[in-house]
Amino acid sequence: MKIFADYHTHTVYSHGKGSIEDNVKRAIKLGLREIAITDHGPAHIFYGLRKKDFKKMREEIDKINEKYPQIKVLMGVEANLISVDGSIDVPDELMEYLDILLMGYHTGVMPKDFYNGVQLFGKNLLSKYIGLLKAEMREKNTQAMINAIKKYKIDIITHPGAKVDIDTMRLAKAAKERGTALEINASHGYMTVEFVKIAKSEGCKFVINSDAHTPLRVGDFKRGIEIAKEAGLTEEDIINAKG
Repeated sequence: MKIFADYHTHTVYSHGKGSIEDNVKRAIKLGLREIAITDHGPAHIFYGLRKKDFKKMREEIDKINEKYPQIKVLMGVEANLISVDGSIDVPDELMEYLDILLMGYHTGVMPKDFYNGVQLFGKNLLSKYIGLLKAEMREKNTQAMINAIKKYKIDIITHPGAKVDIDTMRLAKAAKERGTALEINASHGYMTVEFVKIAKSEGCKFVINSDAHTPLRVGDFKRGIEIAKEAGLTEEDIINAKG
C-alpha cells in the first residue's frame, strides 16, 4: 500500500514549525503527488489561523503551485466544531479560498456561544469524571458531527474518537452518505483498529494522514498504514492510497 498524498499538515500559520514551502519541499522529496496545508481553524484559542491570513495563504499557495509543478498543493483548513447544531468556525466568506475542508473536535476552542460552550465542551470535560454523563455526551458528540457533515461539504473528519467519545458506526454511516472520509491519523493513532473495522462495515471511505506539525513529519504514514492493514483495509478503501 502506497500513500500518494498527505491531506493534513500544519505550518507556522497555526500550530506548525515550518513554512508552507518547507512542507511542500518535504513532500516532493518523498515523492508525494499532492499535499494539503490545513492549519487550525480561527476559533482555536491558542493556535487558530487568523481570518486575515486566508487570502495571504491562498496567494502563497498559488505561487508555490507555479514554482513546483511536480506536486499539487491544496489550501485547506482543519476547522473546529463549535456547536451542537454542527456549526464550524470557518465563515462562508472564507470558504472561497479553500480547496479542501477538514473538520475535527478540539479542546481549547471558542464555542459558538455560552450554551454551546457548556453543552459541547463543559459537559465533555465533566463526563470524564461523572459516569452518568458519558452516554449523553457520546450521543451529543456524534449528532453534532453528523449535523456538521450535513451542513457543510466536509471532505475529511480528522482523528474521530481521539478527543471525544463518539458512536463510530453512526458517524461512518453519515460520512458514507455525504462522501466524507474518516481519517486514520498517523500521529494520534486514531481511528483505532476497532473503530476502523466498525466504520468499514458501513462502507465509508478512509484517508491516512500524517497530521504533521513539522516538515520532517510530512508524509510519515507508518502508524496509519499499520492500523489500516490490521483492520483489513485495502487501497480501494482509502482515498489517498494506491496498490
